Amino acid sequence: MNFQRLGPPGREIPVVQHDGTTFDLRTLTADLDGAFWASDGIGRTRAALERGELVEVPDARALRVGAPVARPNKIVCIGLNYRDHAAETGAQLPAEPVVFMKDPMTMVGPFDDVYVPRGSTQTDWEVELAVVIGTTVRYADSPEQALRHVAGYAVSHDVSERGFQLERGGQWDKGKSCETFNPLGPSLVPADEVGDPQSMSLRLWVNGVLRQDGSTKDMIFPVSYVLWYLSQFMVLYPGDVINTGTPAGVALGRPDQPYLRVGDVVEVEVAGLGRARQTMVAA
Repeated sequence: MNFQRLGPPGREIPVVQHDGTTFDLRTLTADLDGAFWASDGIGRTRAALERGELVEVPDARALRVGAPVARPNKIVCIGLNYRDHAAETGAQLPAEPVVFMKDPMTMVGPFDDVYVPRGSTQTDWEVELAVVIGTTVRYADSPEQALRHVAGYAVSHDVSERGFQLERGGQWDKGKSCETFNPLGPSLVPADEVGDPQSMSLRLWVNGVLRQDGSTKDMIFPVSYVLWYLSQFMVLYPGDVINTGTPAGVALGRPDQPYLRVGDVVEVEVAGLGRARQTMVAA
């Protein structure tokens, strides 16, 4: 079972895919938002499926796929969280998670175009495992306890403009918050159907060439620790998205690899969560 939002931007409908069929969830919720996840939306969906109460969506395959969560309150990101990525960028392994924020308005669908910003010469790619919060987390007692607050997981593309990020004022948000810089999806898979988030492979291709090929087992700070750590500094609310870092293979770490240009096509995949594809266009 996985959750999606289908339809034109701003008019997506919530759906669930089960055994190859797409069902309309509007009898249960107006959208896949924080209120849905916090009110045991996943459990209520399973019960409705068992009772045969949900109606199939006609021609679901013809509809645009939006981000699988409605606009979150915040997107929190973890930098330098893979040993090989830290090494390729010349950075020391962090003693604590490197935390930065990404504008929630950057979130777009998994097959939507991504805009190369005006003046950009260093637009870069980053495939990541995204964590979607299901219930409020504040001052979690332990990493294990924090993990129980997860609704599910999704594929995230943390697009980054390195010049804006590293050369324009000493903080990262400007290079991370450009329009369309966070495609998400295609689906949210419930946490209890994913199992161990530290045993998932991540891959990314640019114009058909494999550029990133990693595993969440190589995270410096695992998902459970990241959530526990963040909860000591901020409240995580239902529907919030946590981007957990990227493995090696980004353009920043490889001088022989060109940065993204208009017309390039990026494909991202996390095993068990699906695959997405974006075309780079001019802003």
